Amino acid sequence: MTVRKTLAVLPFLMGSTAFAAEPAAIVENYANIAQAGYEDSLMLAKELKTAVDALKAAPSDATLQAAKAAWLASRVPYQQTEAFRFGNPTVDDWEGKVNAWPLDEGLIDYVDGDASSDENPYAVANVIANPKLSIGGSMIDAASITPELLESLHEIEGIEANVATGYHAIEFLLWGQDLNGTEHGAGARPASDFDTANCTGGNCDRRVAYLTAATDLLISDLEDAVANWSEGGQGRTDVTTDADKGIIMAFTGMGSLSYGEQAGERMKLGLLLNDPEEEHDCFSDNTHNSHYFDGLGIRNVYTGRYVRVDGSVVEGASLYDLVSTKDAGVANALLGDLNETMIALGDIRTAAESGTSYDQMLAADAPSGALVQAAVDKLVEQTGTIEQAIAAVGLDKIEVEGSDSLDNPNAVFE
Repeated sequence: MTVRKTLAVLPFLMGSTAFAAEPAAIVENYANIAQAGYEDSLMLAKELKTAVDALKAAPSDATLQAAKAAWLASRVPYQQTEAFRFGNPTVDDWEGKVNAWPLDEGLIDYVDGDASSDENPYAVANVIANPKLSIGGSMIDAASITPELLESLHEIEGIEANVATGYHAIEFLLWGQDLNGTEHGAGARPASDFDTANCTGGNCDRRVAYLTAATDLLISDLEDAVANWSEGGQGRTDVTTDADKGIIMAFTGMGSLSYGEQAGERMKLGLLLNDPEEEHDCFSDNTHNSHYFDGLGIRNVYTGRYVRVDGSVVEGASLYDLVSTKDAGVANALLGDLNETMIALGDIRTAAESGTSYDQMLAADAPSGALVQAAVDKLVEQTGTIEQAIAAVGLDKIEVEGSDSLDNPNAVFE
């Protein structure tokens, strides 16, 4: 499906207001969309669990491919929930457990070549190969790989690259390292890495245990996210108790994901460094979809509309409705910017699906790099219009996440 077909089925609220622009109704709908997104993410994580169990029971190319397909599907609703970050403290406190990246793969499993690091003493700890680990001068019993063990190892000693849990740990286990640089191709882990009877890579029983534990933990963490946005949950309470503050949270999430996180850290940085390690889904070469659905999540928040994985729709009063009551020109300008961003992100997606993978777009002097830069420019442009919308409704200026990649690109190379 191309982006233009995708956009064709979305409502363009360019005319009369569809819902009453009451702040209380807007933040209630915002919370409903968040809850639905996390519910969908949980449902698909459970389907991933079923596929992982099938891989464990009968390792083969077919069961490994099925597990990969389930992981890819699970990313679609989750990426759309990222627009609820930044403005919501409970989401920011929780999010690192499920979507932290990039990671030092050698913490988890075998890697190609020497991955040791002066900055990270655990970059080659290899939990899967070592039933005992030396952590902070103490020996840790890792004989049983459990969700609790993985939680204890996640970002150990405050080093963000020590990602032991979440989507990207699972991604690495399913795909393995992508050793293709800025050439076409994803990770190529063989199914036999999970076959205890015909094991490659060593420690297949522990690799299966790690994959199982990481998937179980992902489900548990997503259950917490659903509870956080359900009636009485802290996330829902934080945005609905004071509707004006809730609207600031919503705009903050939109602007920060749009500017500092997506345009800056996830896209511009990779272009500056020509480094495929800066891909968000670098093992699977799924980055084009992650960027696309992040962008769609921002649009969902503004339009107050989310299409669930079963095709049903959650919709209601929106930020668009609110801005329209104050300045219809700004409201429609922002919607237009969001649509243009989706087209630019869709162009990246179309190119990737046609055979030019995202890591190829990051190569020095790659013509396709212009697609990434165009999307960065659109994300930056829409952030400026988000700030205009905030001013139009009379709210205080929000603090948008910044990025050296955008604000001070020379610092990236210092």
